[in-house]
Amino acid sequence: MDYNFFDVGLLVTHYNRSNSLERLLQAFKMLNCTFQEIVVSDDGSSALHLDVLLALREQYGFKLTLAESNRGLGNNINKGQQAITAPLTLYVQEDFVPTQRFPGSFLNALELFRKNRELDIIRFYAYYQYPYLRPYKYGYSEMIYKIWYYRYRKIYFYSDHPHLRRSDFLVKFGKYAENLKGDRTEYLKCIEFLQKKGKGLFYNEYTSLFNQVNSDDEPSTMSRNNWTQTENLAVSVIRNIYRQVKYNLDLLFLNVKS
Repeated sequence: MDYNFFDVGLLVTHYNRSNSLERLLQAFKMLNCTFQEIVVSDDGSSALHLDVLLALREQYGFKLTLAESNRGLGNNINKGQQAITAPLTLYVQEDFVPTQRFPGSFLNALELFRKNRELDIIRFYAYYQYPYLRPYKYGYSEMIYKIWYYRYRKIYFYSDHPHLRRSDFLVKFGKYAENLKGDRTEYLKCIEFLQKKGKGLFYNEYTSLFNQVNSDDEPSTMSRNNWTQTENLAVSVIRNIYRQVKYNLDLLFLNVKS
């Protein structure tokens, strides 16, 4: 079956992982998925990877936005999103691969998105389930946020993982903060998204539509502090209390400048 997503632009952010990008594009091709357009936004990759990008552009016909130097995730998303002309955007980082289940579920997501103009985002992948959900339709649930909810992961209403959004996203929620580490950029967008009362859906089987693949030759470029990842019980308790207080204060008082 062919899937022609006629009003969707595929936005892929890329940095020094051209083999991963090729794998992603090939996977969509094997699933018979076509889009109104494909934009690959590169963040100053090395000459070796740039040569591969240029060859892939000839093969897949995507628009390529380049940077003279590495300027971070925020700048890379901003310039890529601004190059999209389709009304809807499917955002995917280059190290993800769609599964066989993706096309059918994505059709359902598009139906929901087109019918409900209040929706700003539909999330397809996550490391963990969003903590507050209300059943919606087709295996999707509405994400619910209240400032008094006690689970700190309520803050991650937005995520840089694969998702569908409207292409005027930057107009409504502001540009991404630039010249920062990727996890800080994502966190600030989470804050801004909630402050501006974004609404969205979350796919219940959130690891079934995409696989994240980081090979030894093209490992993840994202790094995080060890204390944020440790499973030590005492550290985890302190970390969770700190996050709960910090996140609520940021939501109330932080002025995110895009």
